[in-house]
Amino acid sequence: MDRIEGKLSAILVADVAGYSRLMGIDEEGTLTRLTAHRRYVVDPSIIRNRGRIVKNTGDGLLVEFASVIDAVRCAVEVQTDMAKRNSGVAEDKRISYRIGINVGDVVEQDGDIFGEGVNIAARLEGIAEPGGICVSARVQEDAAGKVDLTFIDMGEQALKNIARPVRAFRLLVEQPAPFDAAAHPTSPDKPSIAVLPFQNMSGDPEQEYFGDGIAEDIITGLSKLRGFFVIARNSTFAYKGKVPNIRQVARELGVRYVLEGSVRKAGERLRVTGQLIDATSSNHIWAERYDRPIADIFSVQDEITASVVAAIEPQLYAAEGLRLQSKPPESLDAWGCVVRAMPHIWTWVAQNEDDGVNLLNRAIKLDPSYARARSLLAWAFATRVVLGNMDFERGISDGLVLAQRAIDLDPDDPWAHIAAGYVYVFSRRFGPAVEELNEALQRNPNFAFARMILGCAYGYAGLAEEGHRQLEIATRLSPRDHTQAANLSIEGLCHFVAGRYIEAATAERRAVQLRSNFGTAWRTLTAAAGLAGDLELARQGLAECRRLQPDVSLAWVEKYYPMIRVEDRARYIEGLRRAGLE
Repeated sequence: MDRIEGKLSAILVADVAGYSRLMGIDEEGTLTRLTAHRRYVVDPSIIRNRGRIVKNTGDGLLVEFASVIDAVRCAVEVQTDMAKRNSGVAEDKRISYRIGINVGDVVEQDGDIFGEGVNIAARLEGIAEPGGICVSARVQEDAAGKVDLTFIDMGEQALKNIARPVRAFRLLVEQPAPFDAAAHPTSPDKPSIAVLPFQNMSGDPEQEYFGDGIAEDIITGLSKLRGFFVIARNSTFAYKGKVPNIRQVARELGVRYVLEGSVRKAGERLRVTGQLIDATSSNHIWAERYDRPIADIFSVQDEITASVVAAIEPQLYAAEGLRLQSKPPESLDAWGCVVRAMPHIWTWVAQNEDDGVNLLNRAIKLDPSYARARSLLAWAFATRVVLGNMDFERGISDGLVLAQRAIDLDPDDPWAHIAAGYVYVFSRRFGPAVEELNEALQRNPNFAFARMILGCAYGYAGLAEEGHRQLEIATRLSPRDHTQAANLSIEGLCHFVAGRYIEAATAERRAVQLRSNFGTAWRTLTAAAGLAGDLELARQGLAECRRLQPDVSLAWVEKYYPMIRVEDRARYIEGLRRAGLE
């Protein structure tokens, strides 16, 4: 038999208060509820805090921790979550734990642990109140100043079968206040969202921490986005282990949007699903599934979290934009103006941009420190330049000033760096463009939009294969992106600079089918078709180019089109010439 002596451990003992009474009232129901509490609250918390379950006793358990802090945090998490789960539950169905914690020497034998350290923890559990935590003076001394908790001195306690009195402390656990709907109004002009705990579909309690970690990280990620009201983890995790009605959750938490998901492990692979729901209509705004190898589970967790946050942000903006369409601009705040402007800005269609530009100017007037408004206005100016609808020098100059000011106001906002990179692309400054776009990706490596614009930069620089690679990454990150027409147009650009004119024309044709007033796509389609020998398609494309940019000319393309290499620009001009442009 293995035997190890002199081992110092933090010992946690938990027991269900009134277990015999509960079993006498409803044995089957009590066991079902107890199993659910263990699966969704107790065991995941133990795993998260690096504890080891030494023994299960049916109505209780003995847990060993290497760290006092981990033991205390685990106890507080369990009792806090249990208080929320018991909120509104009838007294005869309520399961409450008593918890005792001690630090002392233990003897390990055949996986079990013995000794006075264990005995004191068990006796401290016995004097704890239902839903409470009682700890020894040693625990209080080790935890004081390291955790933001309140310890109430209970004085010296004479514990059964313990030779000397033990000084004990009661750890104060905050109880949830009764829900007051009037105190939780939905913000009328900001998207409010609750992220529910991701369900563990594996049947493996050890996977519980993974779903919890993803949900917590998504909450943190969304909380960093300006203008989003995100419900804190402690409120949403009260629904853990339940199958809540989404509308009820939204009503209780005062939110409009709810994100829910699940985690399933199968062999060496992990599947995570997520869906974003507008609780007012029960419509699904976004849904996605992620299948990943589980070799490095924490890297997988980080990757999926970042992907979900990156995917959800534009969907929330789009949903809010639709909601705010009916409101007159003069009634909107700066954030509302930006959201309303976004659908106009992302079209790459000059005729649609006037409303967007007006809204962005209003946003800046309302809030001069709003970096995102300046970023988008810089973007709009650069787009107008490349569409031939704005004076080049003024558009590029004003765009760079706006983008730089956005970076100064909020250097951690990836959109500010995207805007700067985008303006540099269209002023034929490849080095600064790539530098700024990489700055955006450093702040959000899973930002599909930044990858797309980086692909655009490489395409205009004549680096077709790297441009394609960035587009492939963007598509993997956001396979159903609303900018699909732009992705196709950049794909066509990369084919063109690589000399694949038929493939270029095919991609550009698909782009204009999705967005019929997409000027740059029609222009590249015309040039590619001209060089591919399809003069009928080239002439059709040129007619569309002239409709969208009446004064387009070969001289304008030579002077302003952002292709950096002279030979690429010469081929482009030749294709347009064959189509009939002068």
